[in-house]
Amino acid sequence: MKNIRPIEDESRPKVYIETYGCQMNVNDSEVILSILQDDGYALTEDIGKADLILANTCSIRDNAEQRIWGRLEQFRLQKKRRPGVLVGIVGCMAERLKDKLLDRHIVDIVAGPDSYRSLPELIRNVTPDSPQMNVLLSQEETYADITPVRMDKNGVSAYISIMRGCNNVCSYCVVPYTRGAERSRDPQTIVREAVDLYSNGYREVNLLGQNVDSYLWKDPDSADRDVNFAQLLEMVAKISPDLRVRFSTSHPKDISDEVIYTMAMYDNICKHIHLPVQSGSNAMLEKMRRKYTREWYLERVRKIRSVMPGCGLSTDIIAGFCGETQQDHLDTLSLMEEAAFDSAFMFQYSERPGTLAARKYPDDVPPEVKTARLNEIIALQNRLSGESNRKDIGKVFKVLVEGVSKRSPDELFGRAGNNKVCVFPAEGHKTGDYVEVEVLSCTSATLISRLVKG
Repeated sequence: MKNIRPIEDESRPKVYIETYGCQMNVNDSEVILSILQDDGYALTEDIGKADLILANTCSIRDNAEQRIWGRLEQFRLQKKRRPGVLVGIVGCMAERLKDKLLDRHIVDIVAGPDSYRSLPELIRNVTPDSPQMNVLLSQEETYADITPVRMDKNGVSAYISIMRGCNNVCSYCVVPYTRGAERSRDPQTIVREAVDLYSNGYREVNLLGQNVDSYLWKDPDSADRDVNFAQLLEMVAKISPDLRVRFSTSHPKDISDEVIYTMAMYDNICKHIHLPVQSGSNAMLEKMRRKYTREWYLERVRKIRSVMPGCGLSTDIIAGFCGETQQDHLDTLSLMEEAAFDSAFMFQYSERPGTLAARKYPDDVPPEVKTARLNEIIALQNRLSGESNRKDIGKVFKVLVEGVSKRSPDELFGRAGNNKVCVFPAEGHKTGDYVEVEVLSCTSATLISRLVKG
């Protein structure tokens, strides 16, 4: 079986990889490392030793791209100090900007999300006067046959990409343009990857997709053997009761009763759903092309909580989308109250070139209004998170230990099945153990706990 950890070999050329953006990008970096490791490279965490510097990029928001432009100056300095060093921009920003990334004469390689297999060839073909680029999108590429080389530190939790691309074309989102159309991996390759991880000591897998609920593998020989997301969840959960299963992201329009009931059936499927709402206003949801209403969303929340009481629920919220009125904003706040999210990722709207919103709707909410509304959303979520955590005081959770607490070497941390972080005394336990803890107190982000003696 292929080594799933990075190879350390001083005789090999070195690659340094910086990863920006979502969990999908983390997994993509692991795929890239696998491809380059097979081509003779070894990973280095010291940019000063790298023969090849790669930035795996995100285009979801403007500030993510601005960070990359800032880093290019540091990469230029590396090239100046050590002639022969190559710089590559890969991922979504490479797909969106293409040859514009070559204008500053710093970048040697531009590779989109579906062209990672070509990286060895691109690297070999680079000359001082001939940078290389491949940004072709694919209808078939899933990298299903590539075993990612895991770059995580703890060896406990790993990402598995189950599908790529997106067909939803929400009006604000660049993902369909940078990652292409939706396609699902063969479920057997996913199960094999999870089995390999478990046999190598991993105790949690996180199944990834832009919209996992639309996962559908169509068997070329028989429609009776097609596999949907609920069935895939069950297949992975059956590997071992000691292997935890998480997933993200769920689209509210697609999350089915079958998925909810499958989660409830298996103790090792974590009871947490990330369900991005984006707005509580039907007018905004329609303009965003989210394909559901406020009422539909809240019905899904009620269904989740009726089948799985205590299920963790997190979300994404955009403040100040095109044409958003004060009433639209108040609708978002009221939905947050009713849904009682445990946590949220909250952002101001930033227009992304090439999207439907950029072409059709003026970005007309003043920046100061966006900021004020975002601050209100954040303040409300902080209160909701605190209230949610206080409800857990006195409860006992099974926690998978992920590492040592930052605040004390004598304490460990891990997540309960509802995705909340628990901190507790180590008392001889180690990363990768399962422990039971009782919650004693909390902050808005953490459950302060003690070990329950067996």
